[in-house]
Amino acid sequence: MCAIIIPEKHMHYPVLLKEIISIISPQYGGTFIDCTFGQGGHSSKILEFSNTKIIALDRDKDTLKKSLDIKRNFENRFIYKNLKFSQLNNLKLKNENVKAVLFDLGYSYIQIKDKKKGLSFDSKGELNMKMGLNDFSASDVINRLSQKELEEIFKFFGEERENKKIAFRIVQERKEKVINTEHLVRIIQSTKKIKNYKIHSATKVFQALRIFVNKEISELIYGLINATKVLKKDGIIAVVSFHSIEDKIVKYFFKTLSETKSISRYMPKVDSKKNLLKVIVKKPILPSAREIKENPSSRSAKLRYAVKKQDFYDFETDILDKFKYLIDIENYSKKI
Repeated sequence: MCAIIIPEKHMHYPVLLKEIISIISPQYGGTFIDCTFGQGGHSSKILEFSNTKIIALDRDKDTLKKSLDIKRNFENRFIYKNLKFSQLNNLKLKNENVKAVLFDLGYSYIQIKDKKKGLSFDSKGELNMKMGLNDFSASDVINRLSQKELEEIFKFFGEERENKKIAFRIVQERKEKVINTEHLVRIIQSTKKIKNYKIHSATKVFQALRIFVNKEISELIYGLINATKVLKKDGIIAVVSFHSIEDKIVKYFFKTLSETKSISRYMPKVDSKKNLLKVIVKKPILPSAREIKENPSSRSAKLRYAVKKQDFYDFETDILDKFKYLIDIENYSKKI
């Protein structure tokens, strides 16, 4: 969600593709849900195996063009939906043999360089950052939320140490005029006294705004919950994350559902020693040295996966309580 995937030569590289294919085993067939279709890298690879079916989701309507290209080649095995992955529960999947649900939470080079989206600090004009199916823009956030609210967004979603100073300057300067992309970058650069020459001064604030505008915290949490619901027994949920917040959420979700009794009390009794998920490899899988060389931006990627061991739809999880402080910050959007 919050990572920026910018491969060399501006090509699209599906991150950790070989590792994902090895984990989900499409050679045995079944239905696979690609929750972040993007440029179709993972979907296309899975469809190379006969007896597979893809249900692809993406909130970005600009991915429709690529989906039509794939549909022409795999008409009976490919379905595309312009949906947020938190809306997985809206799909009618009772008769589908869902073998795996995939999430690749990175932004592509194409999305970052799309001037209409305005995701990058190199963009010009009005602040946007909407990935699709949004209720508000980054301009609404910067120009309408309070100083305290901006401070918390920058601190918790961007890990920006200068969050208070930057928020103060924004509130002062927006009294004179509406702040656009170039103006926001100038505010950040002039406010941050300590320079980090490895990353742009505005990186963390722009990351925080992307997360907030697209409600990526609750999107990921509800995406994980609903993905686990639609999986069949022995199905796999695999997530590639690019930021510590994302990885923390995924790790906690997998850990708690694999180490505690998570089946709903309303379900028939099961062996208390059996949990809903099983984590095969506790440490995240990282890109190989070769992949990082070919696509340097993949270096921050972490792949975690879990296997569903009980064939139940309803289950209990405290993940919403665990990350309530982040969701509460997300809910500042209700004031816009």
